[in-house]
Amino acid sequence: MLVLAIVGIAAGVAGLARQWSGAYRPAVEIDLSFSALPRYALLSLSRGVAAYALSLAFTLGYGYWAAKDRAAERVLVPLLDVLQSIPVLGFMPGVVLALVAAFPRSNVGLELAAIVMIFTGQAWNMTFSYYHSLRTVPHDLAEVGRLYRFGRLRQLAWIELPFSVIGLVWNSMMSMAGGWFFLMVSEAFVLGTHDFRLPGLGSYMSVAAARGDRGAMAASVVAMAALIVLLDQLIWRPAVVWSQRFRLDDAGRADEASSWVYDALRRSRLVAWLEAARRRATDRAARPRRAPRPRPADGSWTTRVFPALLLTVLAGLLAWAAIASAALIRGVPAAEWRSILIDAGLTLARVLAAVALGTLWTLPAGLAIGLNPRVSRVLQPIVQVLASFPAPMLFPAVVAALHALGIGLGLGSVLLMLLGTQWYVLFNVVAGATAIPADLREASALFRLSRWQRFRSLYLPAVFPHLVTGWVTAAGGAWNASIVAEYVTFRGETLVGRGLGSRISEAAAQGRFGVLAASVAVMAALVVAFNRLVWRRFHALAETRFSLVR
Repeated sequence: MLVLAIVGIAAGVAGLARQWSGAYRPAVEIDLSFSALPRYALLSLSRGVAAYALSLAFTLGYGYWAAKDRAAERVLVPLLDVLQSIPVLGFMPGVVLALVAAFPRSNVGLELAAIVMIFTGQAWNMTFSYYHSLRTVPHDLAEVGRLYRFGRLRQLAWIELPFSVIGLVWNSMMSMAGGWFFLMVSEAFVLGTHDFRLPGLGSYMSVAAARGDRGAMAASVVAMAALIVLLDQLIWRPAVVWSQRFRLDDAGRADEASSWVYDALRRSRLVAWLEAARRRATDRAARPRRAPRPRPADGSWTTRVFPALLLTVLAGLLAWAAIASAALIRGVPAAEWRSILIDAGLTLARVLAAVALGTLWTLPAGLAIGLNPRVSRVLQPIVQVLASFPAPMLFPAVVAALHALGIGLGLGSVLLMLLGTQWYVLFNVVAGATAIPADLREASALFRLSRWQRFRSLYLPAVFPHLVTGWVTAAGGAWNASIVAEYVTFRGETLVGRGLGSRISEAAAQGRFGVLAASVAVMAALVVAFNRLVWRRFHALAETRFSLVR
């Protein structure tokens, strides 16, 4: 099995390398034959994995910096709020044109642009989860690190990363799903009169939908579902089982999750050799050492100077971006600004409605999946398929149903947003429910608490920090999805629901970069203001009153 996995990875890397090294082609002819689907699926998977690797590196660095540096936190967290909420079309023109200009003779620029676009659908919820995990490390675990005089690196490796693993695993699944959501936009996008297209499953879906080829559309759905199930069985299910070792159970026993791939890997000689090497390294690290030298009071290069220098560079880049945006929006008339502000209010109302509606079913469903491994074994692959399937592919059917019911896109766009954003709440609730200590669950059973009493006194406080993270990322996902939820092509006609998302989509399609920059600026300002006034208070509540580890 390991050999087959290595061969598959090598094939994907080789195929992507051939695509990157090929001559520059701004658009390619997509073959809608069924035989082309495996190659396209492999190319899309390679881009998704590359974007996930970039997202994980970003998460570990950015989240740690924001959690440990209070001065940087004031800049990094609001910036993260903006980044997760700005639609892909808000910065896609600049990214695509810049990367294409940087690599004018090959497809490297287009490939990098696609990976960056997929990255923007993956990184933010992982970073939020990791950041909030670091902020809620139990005091007793942190005290153990201080007692054993752990440095920053050992504190991270032995305490903080293990405590964050469960949330990272479930949010990694959600991140891959978020990447697939915008796969059609990432691999086939239009900027004014320029058509940029890359071979892949997303472009296959886009071309099949544009031509009305129902056979190709059905085949792409089957290929996407097969790819998601394969990833779930080979990657995510084993990762979920592995993450159970990092639960904070002090006593009690719970039904353990299982995975045939995880069991096979544990029996393999390669993994046994790696485990033995890890134990030897652990034994060496655990040997008594001389007391560390006292650190200077003013800190060191890695703890003081370098973060300050990096923050200065980041502030400079933000200032440069603000100046460039100001030059673009300078010519936007006052009437256009008033219309943009009204559109922003409409989209905000839809975002909040989508998050509220999603919570109504994802909270009980997430508790059911996270608390019962048997239910998880059955529903996890199904949830993975539903969450990872590009919701824009379902928009024509949903719009047709709304049209038959006489519901316009003004209200219908809430449902379209919900299709893509509800999963952020679900996956975070599942992560929180999975991490509930078994001894507390057994205690609630011994005291014969009713279901409502368990929900109110145990389950809700336990998952509330994760639920808040789900709300924040779901709201950001809803803002992001507004560009496709308020601007839909149906039966050769473009349907528009007035809002900020449709305005951004129209501006990008028409090449009106001034209006595009103004709309994105208003969205960013609104997101930061709402997060500071609302979500920040929920986070403070989650870190104090509703945390089981404080």
